[in-house]
Amino acid sequence: MKNLPFGQPGRFYRGNLHTHSINSDGVLEAGKVCRRYKDAGYDFISLSEHFMAHYDYPITDTRAYRSDDFTTVIAAELHQGKTAVGETWHILAVGVPVDFARPNSDEGAVEIAKRAASAGAFIGIVHPSWYGLTIEDAKSITCAHAVEIYNHGSEVEVERGEDWPFCDLLLNDGWRLSGFATDDAHHLTHDAFGGWINVHAESLDPDALVESMKAGRYYSSQGPEIHDIRIADGELHVECSPAANISLQGRGSRAKYLSGDNMTKASFPTERFEEAYVRVTVRDDQGKRAWSNPIWFQ
Repeated sequence: MKNLPFGQPGRFYRGNLHTHSINSDGVLEAGKVCRRYKDAGYDFISLSEHFMAHYDYPITDTRAYRSDDFTTVIAAELHQGKTAVGETWHILAVGVPVDFARPNSDEGAVEIAKRAASAGAFIGIVHPSWYGLTIEDAKSITCAHAVEIYNHGSEVEVERGEDWPFCDLLLNDGWRLSGFATDDAHHLTHDAFGGWINVHAESLDPDALVESMKAGRYYSSQGPEIHDIRIADGELHVECSPAANISLQGRGSRAKYLSGDNMTKASFPTERFEEAYVRVTVRDDQGKRAWSNPIWFQ
């Protein structure tokens, strides 16, 4: 239960981990991207440029755009090697150093992901459905902290943005992964401000944010808010913004739900989930959702 962020010292900070500027294949300058997210109410952003030869291996240094109430976390989207279906790998590394070295000729996806993790980065397996990533592919990235369970750009453009089912397959095999939502914005028009994470940390310090992400102390959202999740005396209690459906998902077919109008609380027995994990989904009357990370009982 250590990754439950609710009721602990600190606060939630809203951020987007997957974004691009003109330093790779985005259309806006880095400073303008940061300002747009700040103006939209975000607390932090990561510019995760495509770290590949075609763009001269960029790491966008966004430190100049930090302020007392907005920060940036240095990131990259790594692309070494091919997947099982012959696609170039996409691996998100958030919290890499600005001078993260270019890959050498011997590095594949596994090796560069491990090098980024060793440098302190949060490692995410991104948009698996968008490019046909297999479960076997994902299992090769043993240093991964999380799966990108919602990619707004992939969803609004090609209907391939949903990936909790992919993550659940890994969870069912005992992998301890969290799930994060992002924009993967390139244009900041239709593909922006549609999915984010709320990270619980004691400060807006980039290192503190990364450490919380690694520990799974965050939840993802398209709009709804999760105010509290508690487990006590064999029940899981949820408090949230007004919802039309509050549901639990667990190993295999295990699931529970309650539906109603403007629900802000729900309680569920946990017995069915206690051999593995449970996660919470909150859906509002517009179909927007918020997702907790998996909570492991053992």
